[in-house]
Amino acid sequence: MERIAKIINDNNLAAEHLVFAESCHSVEDAAKAAGCEVTDFVKNICYIDGNDNLVVAIVKGEDRVSKDKIRSIIGLKIRSAKPDEILQKSGFVCGGVPSFGFDATFLIDERVMEKKFVITGGGSENSLLKISPKDIIRLNNAKIVNIRE
Repeated sequence: MERIAKIINDNNLAAEHLVFAESCHSVEDAAKAAGCEVTDFVKNICYIDGNDNLVVAIVKGEDRVSKDKIRSIIGLKIRSAKPDEILQKSGFVCGGVPSFGFDATFLIDERVMEKKFVITGGGSENSLLKISPKDIIRLNNAKIVNIRE
C-alpha cells in the first residue's frame, strides 16, 4: 500500500487509491464500493514470455485477451503466469496487481484509451486504484495495441 502511495506522490498522479475493509468478491461489488460502473474496470492479465519476463496485458473488464495477438506483438511465445510468479516478479498478489509499479512489458488495449479514468488493482486484494489510462502509459512506457479477442 505504501508502495502505491509513493508512486502516486512521486509521479504527481491525479489517482485515487481506494482501500476497503474487506476484499470485494465480484466486479459488481467492487464497482458499488468504488462508486463507479462495471465498465470502468480494467484487468491486468499477466503472462511470462519466452525469456522468462513478465508481460501485462491491460484490457477493459468485459474484454478477453488474445494470446495470439500478444505473441505477434512481442515476437515471443507466452504462457499464463502462475500466482507465485506474479508475486515474485511484480511484488503484488494475484488479484491485486496494479497497472504499473514493477518491471514488465505493458500492453494496453486501445479500447482502454476510450475511458477518461479506469479502475485497476490497487496493490492488494482489498484495494483498487482510479487512474487515467494516459498515466498508465506514462508510468510504464506501455504500448497501445489491439490485444483483445
